[in-house]
Amino acid sequence: MDYYKLISEAIMEGEASETMQYTKEALGLKYPPENILKNGLMAGINTIAEKFKDEAVLIPEVLMSTRALHAGLKVLQPYLEVKGKKGAIKIVIGTVYGDLHDVGKNIIKALLTTMNVEVIDLGIDVSVENFIQAIEKEKPDILMMSSLLTTTMNQMQLVIEELKKRGLREDITIFIGGGPIRDIFRKKIGADYYIEDPLELRDYIRDNFSKFKKNKK
Repeated sequence: MDYYKLISEAIMEGEASETMQYTKEALGLKYPPENILKNGLMAGINTIAEKFKDEAVLIPEVLMSTRALHAGLKVLQPYLEVKGKKGAIKIVIGTVYGDLHDVGKNIIKALLTTMNVEVIDLGIDVSVENFIQAIEKEKPDILMMSSLLTTTMNQMQLVIEELKKRGLREDITIFIGGGPIRDIFRKKIGADYYIEDPLELRDYIRDNFSKFKKNKK
């Protein structure tokens, strides 16, 4: 029985209980936790992320798959924590004020939590002040802001302007994303990165881990 395939398929089908059960069984059979993560959980969510990018799955399907992923991660996480979180990158993430969409944000969050990253998710409809308060409290290495509506895009600029006013801008790296966002807008508002593909975003952070960690004081 190929438990990697079973876990991956359970993720793609959005079956949280099956994902948890297969993950537990695989661990009981001494499957390496890192391989369960890579070949089971990540294989499934990566497929969903690709389909979402190509508009081949509906939003409810994506939500179910991300819930299934988190269910599997909950089981697997204790077996991966031997590496610790001492050197983790801290990321604050949220959807800007006036925007209630979080599918893309949730996929990114799910992908990030499989690395040595601590994610503080502020949720949706996050005001400028709430972003600032979270940054002042958490002192993250990275801020990620998402917007799916053209009418809410400018909230990102307001957050950046407020960070500058409070002398916080230089201490944080800013990623922005969402349906209407393009690199030309990133340059206009002074954000640091725009990466359209969630998988590329995950890989970029993984491959430049020490670069982002250096931003933390």
